[in-house]
Amino acid sequence: MKYLEVRRARIEIIPMIDIMFFLLVFFIMITLHMIPNAGLRTQLPSSSSTQALPPAKVLVTLSTDGSVSVDGNTLSPAQLTAMLAARPDVAHTAVTIAGSKQARIQGLVTVMDACRAAGVSQIALAAQPAQTPLQ
Repeated sequence: MKYLEVRRARIEIIPMIDIMFFLLVFFIMITLHMIPNAGLRTQLPSSSSTQALPPAKVLVTLSTDGSVSVDGNTLSPAQLTAMLAARPDVAHTAVTIAGSKQARIQGLVTVMDACRAAGVSQIALAAQPAQTPLQ
């Protein structure tokens, strides 16, 4: 007499592991696009990728000799940091840096560091549209 074997149902784990792996990779990739890049953007004063910006809340002018001015007042980097930090909503303050073509990169980095030290996260560089497209 032969007995009928009762087979227990089993859950296949390998396909479930594959799906979980794909979901993990998907969410990691999406999260990477949500984190803002912290690098410095260095566009030259003339650019073919310019776009119209809303009026800046603070316009910082960087001259050829490295002096920084806001609303016609020449400021040191420490004074710029203090002026920006005194604004009521510094985290949402937009700063646009308008630099001369002959301004040094170190001056630009100094102004950006002063803005970051004050807590400003929205920093843009002003540029003129390029006359000829880049090849």
